[in-house]
Amino acid sequence: MDRLEAMRLLLKVAERGSFSAAGRDLGVPLATVSRKVNELEGHLGAKLLIRTTRKVALTDTGAAYLASARRILEDVEEAERIAAGEFHAPRGELTLTAPVLFGRLHILPVVTQFLAIQPDINVRLVLSDSNLHLLDEHVDMAARIGRLPDSTMIATTIGAMRTVVCASPKLIERCGTPERPERLAALPGVNFEFLSPASSWFFRSPDTGEAIDVPISPRLAVSTAEAAVEAAVQGVGATRVLHYQCAERVRDGALRIVLEEFEVDPLPVHLIHAARGALPSKMRVFLDFAVPMLRARLKSL
Repeated sequence: MDRLEAMRLLLKVAERGSFSAAGRDLGVPLATVSRKVNELEGHLGAKLLIRTTRKVALTDTGAAYLASARRILEDVEEAERIAAGEFHAPRGELTLTAPVLFGRLHILPVVTQFLAIQPDINVRLVLSDSNLHLLDEHVDMAARIGRLPDSTMIATTIGAMRTVVCASPKLIERCGTPERPERLAALPGVNFEFLSPASSWFFRSPDTGEAIDVPISPRLAVSTAEAAVEAAVQGVGATRVLHYQCAERVRDGALRIVLEEFEVDPLPVHLIHAARGALPSKMRVFLDFAVPMLRARLKSL
C-alpha cells in the first residue's frame, strides 16, 4: 500500500465531504478512492471516516490522523522541492490565486512580465472569488483583499482598496448628486451582493468618524461586480463596489464616484503564503519582482 497516496486521498475526501467529489477532483475512479482509504483504515486498525448516504465525516481518530498526515505530506513536498533544487534556483511551478477580476486586471499583467524574465518557472494562476485553502489546494501564494483573520500565514502588504459608490453621469443629472449618504434614497440602486450582503450600505462620518448605516432598496441585485458596474453604466442605479472594479469606467467617464468623503476605511490588500522555514527560490523571486509592481499599480488607482 502506498501510504502517502492514501493520505492524499483521505485529505481530499475529508475536504470535499465525499468519495465521489474527491475522485473527480483528483481524476481517480471512485472505486479506487474507496479501496485505498479502506486499506489505510485496515492498516491502522482504526476507523477514520463516518460514511452516510449524504456525506462523509472524520471520526475523532480520523481528525487527529489527518492533522499528522497533512504535516507529513507538507514535509515530503518540501523535501522534494529541495531535492529538485527549487530552494537554490528559481524553477518549478508556482501556483498563485487571486479574485477573478483583480487577478485579470492586476496579477496577470505582472505574471506575464515575470515569466518573460524567469524561463525556468511556470505559473499556474487560479482565479476564484472564493478564498482557497493554500495548503489543501497546493497553492503557493494568494492575493487577498480585506482584513486577514489571525493565522500562521505570512502576509506582505501591497496596498489598500477603497469601497466606492458610483453612478452614471446621466443618472446624476436626472436625480442630482447625493451630498450625504442618506440622500441615496433619491437614487435607484444596484446592489453587489457579495460586497454588501445585507440591506444596508455603510459609510463613515468625516466629522465624527461614526459609522453611518444607510438602508437600501435596490432596483437590481447582482452576484458579480462586473454586472453591477455594467448596470450602473446603463443608468439602472448607483452601485457600491471596490475601486478597482469600476476604475476603468470612471476613467472613461461612464461612471462618477460620489460621496468620497464618507467612504469607509480602505481595505488592505496582501500577498500571503504559508509560514515555513526556507522559502523556495521561485516564491522569493516572485515576491521581489511582484510586490513593488503591484504597489505601484494599486497606488495609481
